Amino acid sequence: MRLLLLGGTGFVGRAVATAAVQRDWKVTVFHRGRGRLPEGVTDVLLGDRESDLAALATGEWDAVVDTWSAAPRAVTASARALSGRVARYAYVSSRSVYAYPAPAGADETAPLVAGGEGDATDYAQAKRGGELAAIEAFGDAALLLRAGLILGPHEDVGRLPWWLNRVARGGRVLAPGPRDLPLQYIDARDLAEWTLDALTAGLGGAYNLVSPPGQATMGSLLDACARATGADAEFVWADPETVTAAGVEPWTDLPVWLPPGTMHDAMHRSDVGKAVRAGLTCRDVEQTVADTWAWLRSLPGPPPQRPDRPVLGLDPEVEQRVLAGLG
Repeated sequence: MRLLLLGGTGFVGRAVATAAVQRDWKVTVFHRGRGRLPEGVTDVLLGDRESDLAALATGEWDAVVDTWSAAPRAVTASARALSGRVARYAYVSSRSVYAYPAPAGADETAPLVAGGEGDATDYAQAKRGGELAAIEAFGDAALLLRAGLILGPHEDVGRLPWWLNRVARGGRVLAPGPRDLPLQYIDARDLAEWTLDALTAGLGGAYNLVSPPGQATMGSLLDACARATGADAEFVWADPETVTAAGVEPWTDLPVWLPPGTMHDAMHRSDVGKAVRAGLTCRDVEQTVADTWAWLRSLPGPPPQRPDRPVLGLDPEVEQRVLAGLG
């Protein structure tokens, strides 16, 4: 297979490139030349998604994977430029394209937001606009990967890295409950493997790509962090009302966590039956956490941080204040 990656040096793109190289696919990466290429990638095209697609004017590929997450005009331009020279177009979209709030158990038929065009900046509308651009150029050959929470090595948003580094410091750790609160996420490497399998099988259309609900919980995630780091951490579990009443923000102050209710249903309780029937398998939370910790420890400095995303994590002073109130 000849694979073109639009991006490929960041988080998800790197996982796709690595998986494709391991399959002995011929991988071409189109990027700006700023990021470090995944091992084994030697075919590089330089350009800019927003201003310079000249390097994509020639060439043919069996499939393209597009990881763009900003204004949809970039997807429109690349999809049109590649139409007729690429067999299948996989676009890494998001479950944010569903009209909020998506109810528990929502599948790919749930209502969608309106698609943004051109320079649309609203994340959900921009992602839906990217989907529509891929469909316009490739029709049924457009594969829409509606990912939810993505974790794993090389994460550049800072969710799992924050928890690992916090647990590694040890001591009393504020643990937002309930302990058995189900989580739904996907390891970037599982997303990559499923995507390559789907392209090989000629699949098209939309797929929710996260683990089955409840494969992990807040308790199993934090326990895995403790085992991976070997830290002497004491988890102090607090009910959701206590956490939010203290002014602690779910998802940002305490990454991954959302209290039970509407937001949790929309993020952590989607129906992934279609992807599972198409071969999706997800590795255990222990492996995702352990591999992410091993990657963090291999870095010479702090982990990468996407410039378009805020720095996540709870202020230590706020955590101590909440812990003191818990006794």
